[in-house]
Amino acid sequence: MCEDVSIKWEDSFILGNSSRLKDHPLDCDLASLSPPLVYCKSTVEVLHTKSLAKSGRWARRDPVRRLGLQGPARRPFPERRLDQCCHDSRHVLHRECLNERLTTLGIAVNLVTYLTGTMHLMNATSANTVTNFMGTSFMLCLLGGFIADTFLGRYLTIAIFAAVQASGVTILTISTVVPGLRPPACSDLAAGGCVKASSTQLGVLYLALYLTALGTGGLKSSVSGLGSDQFDETNRSEKVQMMKFFNWFFFFISLGSLLAVTVLVYIQDNLGRRWGYGLCAVAIGLGLVLFLSGTRRYRFKKLAGSPLTQIAAVMVAAWRKRGLELPSDPSLLHDIDEKQTAAPGEKGSKKSSAKQRLPRTKQFRCLDRAAIDVNRSTAKPTKWQLATLTDVEEVKIVIRMLPIWATTIMFWTVYAQMTTFSVSQATTMDRRIGRSFRIPPGSLTVFFVGSILLTVPVYDRVVVPVTRRFTGNPHGLTPLQRMGVGLVMSILAMVAAALTEIKRLRVARANPASLEKGATVPVSVFWLIPQFFLVGAGEAFTYIGQLDFFLRECPKGMKTMSTGLFLSTLSLGFFVSSVLVSVVHKVTGKSGHGAWLADNLNRGKLYNFYWLVAVLCSVNLVLYLVAAKWYVYKEQRAVVDDASMAGVELTEEACYHA
Repeated sequence: MCEDVSIKWEDSFILGNSSRLKDHPLDCDLASLSPPLVYCKSTVEVLHTKSLAKSGRWARRDPVRRLGLQGPARRPFPERRLDQCCHDSRHVLHRECLNERLTTLGIAVNLVTYLTGTMHLMNATSANTVTNFMGTSFMLCLLGGFIADTFLGRYLTIAIFAAVQASGVTILTISTVVPGLRPPACSDLAAGGCVKASSTQLGVLYLALYLTALGTGGLKSSVSGLGSDQFDETNRSEKVQMMKFFNWFFFFISLGSLLAVTVLVYIQDNLGRRWGYGLCAVAIGLGLVLFLSGTRRYRFKKLAGSPLTQIAAVMVAAWRKRGLELPSDPSLLHDIDEKQTAAPGEKGSKKSSAKQRLPRTKQFRCLDRAAIDVNRSTAKPTKWQLATLTDVEEVKIVIRMLPIWATTIMFWTVYAQMTTFSVSQATTMDRRIGRSFRIPPGSLTVFFVGSILLTVPVYDRVVVPVTRRFTGNPHGLTPLQRMGVGLVMSILAMVAAALTEIKRLRVARANPASLEKGATVPVSVFWLIPQFFLVGAGEAFTYIGQLDFFLRECPKGMKTMSTGLFLSTLSLGFFVSSVLVSVVHKVTGKSGHGAWLADNLNRGKLYNFYWLVAVLCSVNLVLYLVAAKWYVYKEQRAVVDDASMAGVELTEEACYHA
């Protein structure tokens, strides 16, 4: 029976309905069958290897009937080429990504005008509401990733959190339809100022926003991961297809962003928020339906556990043994068995998915205590009591990345200004094109998105060939250098924003009528293009540089940590913006010299806030350069031979720094 069939039976993939086979006494060892292949169906796939080799096609067979086990017969499925397996599911994930981006950005990019114009909140409060919403969305990606890696898997995480996001957007839409869930318009009042939103109205608004943020966090953390799960990286053709998948993945992200800042913003400003937010609810609901429709085509990987758990376990184990003396011989420390490790470049076996054994390094030696085995003769300890030296070294690698991680946060603080105060600036400026058409304030971010789409091909076709001649790097710039360019552009963007605001206020003060709240200053809104363009170009460098850096430098056993580290910089950038706005508004409001972030921007000093952010970014750039000079790329560390793997400590020296 075992000679003409092969069954996928590896630990790296979840095989639905496999309990029948595990408990059934078979005539052969399933684990020994070859060749090990992976397919989309969530049941055990039984293949005729001879016909597979001849035709290049694979046939699905019912495992229960094929092996002669008890159970109901399953409906046969049509044959599908191996290289087309899960092809449809990848398109489903692209559309899910587009709908998520369309929904999230469609709400966030124009939210500040809704908060100031409809909910009657102050500029500073509105800006913080937007940045807190965006910061929470990205921070919850860590929670979503932890849940996906540890408990639910990526598929269930996406399905559940997409439903949560849809419920949040639906509540937001209802709040724009029901009159009692928003304050009356200022024009409806006979006298006095605008009525502020009540606590109930704000409560419903915040419930909707943070349910949306929770859903967004779960989606962002798992969509790209589930997409990569659809490919076998040990298969050359599928590896090429994976590169194409992520190219289209970025395209659909950009397409969703473009539709959000143009079509959705126009609908919100001209047809009403109920229609704009209603379309967002429909988009995410449709995306969920499409995602579920591809269920039978997905590949599912086994839960590998969260890297956050590994980091916590190493820290706890090291703390418990803080009083013990470290052995001078690294071989006395507990480590993974060499037979279970993967050799560099090894493919096509279980070892290729195993961890690669790492040598001991001299930095952060206090963590090495986690690998001291004090109970060699007793029962097997838990990971919270004893860690392997490889686990410890992987945690050390993450710690070495933290200075780079911390010094890229300020870029996203600058990014946050493009969705808050820059949009508020646009509402006070001349937005006319021709005689009748007026650009919605939130649609100015189209120049931001356009800058990203322009910078990426220019970098690939122009910058890389030129810089390659000077750096000797085939990629032109290293990831650290790309991030450095992005940080410089963020400083230039804040300088441009400050100069534009100074010009706008000069014109406003020369026309007293323009100083009133809500008045239009006779300055073209296109003066804001430089700051949007510079931040967009900076994102093209910083975003891709960060993603490349964290994916490349994270240890093999903690690859899912790379996305979490990257997204956490976005989250903290938004939160830093909220803190800055709160502190500046509180301090300058009591200074007696006029608040920088006044409710009426025409009477404020927003340019001073931009100068402050530019100075902070300059200081941050210096710190970043120091961290980048200190950091050594993983492949540039000293090469360790077999002797060092047996016990010689690795020194962190290299001749080339970023």
